[in-house]
Amino acid sequence: MNTLAKIAIAAGAGLVAGGVLGVLFAPDKGENTRKKITDSGKKLTDTVKEKMGNLKVNIRGKTEAVKEGMEEFA
Repeated sequence: MNTLAKIAIAAGAGLVAGGVLGVLFAPDKGENTRKKITDSGKKLTDTVKEKMGNLKVNIRGKTEAVKEGMEEFA
């Protein structure tokens, strides 16, 4: 995993942790708090899916570049 991916994962985890802690310590009704946590979880899931999709595309591109480079030497 490259440095950029590690930074993105760490930043995402920090945002989620901060959001969850903020929601848990904010004075609000339990129902509202649970809804906020659920919404945050859905947002996190969407973000992770997007990042994994981007990573997948990036890896495919690099794999193709390596294949092309290997074909030149073959």
